[in-house]
Amino acid sequence: MQVTRVVPLYAEVDHHLGGRWTSLRTDHREWLWHRPDPARAGASPNAAFVDAGGLEECVPTVRGLPDHGDAWSRPWRETPDGAQVDCPDFTLTRALGSEAGAIVADYELRATPGYRFVWAAHALLDVSPFARLAAPPGTSVLITDPVPAPRLWPAGLDALGPDDGTATGAVLERGQIRVVDGEQQLDLRVECADQPVSIALWRNLRGWPEDDPYRSIGVEPMLGRTFDRADTSRPVAVVPASGSVRWRLTITALVGGTA
Repeated sequence: MQVTRVVPLYAEVDHHLGGRWTSLRTDHREWLWHRPDPARAGASPNAAFVDAGGLEECVPTVRGLPDHGDAWSRPWRETPDGAQVDCPDFTLTRALGSEAGAIVADYELRATPGYRFVWAAHALLDVSPFARLAAPPGTSVLITDPVPAPRLWPAGLDALGPDDGTATGAVLERGQIRVVDGEQQLDLRVECADQPVSIALWRNLRGWPEDDPYRSIGVEPMLGRTFDRADTSRPVAVVPASGSVRWRLTITALVGGTA
């Protein structure tokens, strides 16, 4: 009988570099993929996004302007409970903790009521070509690249290899997904009352960029169900009358075995 058990997961972040998560590891592996790029250290507000891997905090948008949002390119400051970044239109705070071996991140965004935004935990994962994504069959998913199309999961997106020269972006209309890479698994879940949640996917099997393609796998818990907050055809998060939106990201590592 196949069984799984939770194993301790550890995170490291760099507040100076946009609150970026630089490590997400167990005692046996590092889950985050990295692509060294010296431009990342010098990024400033409104800069073009630098695809250096790790997990970037993308808010208030992913696509559109500013490129991948305002928070990733600004230094964060430490607070008694975590860290905070002040952006032109909002303030974002994040508190990292651990519960039963899982990493828990609690967020709060404060802005003028009615403010529209998208948030994504832009996680690029270091997984083998044999890895797969597990989600309930029949879940709605919008493929955004290369041609917009609504589909039902798995829609050909569950296999993360072999590399075939394609690059596909998609939004899965649920707040939880599991990455299975052999016996090792990573469960990502986002919870937020009264706001749309989803999982954004970037399945780049050496199909992008056109001039020098490389492999990168993005599995991104998200508020909103579109990459661009200017998209009026898809749900985004909206700040209520209280001026605050709070949500939780939980990431759990598991190991499967035979009992």
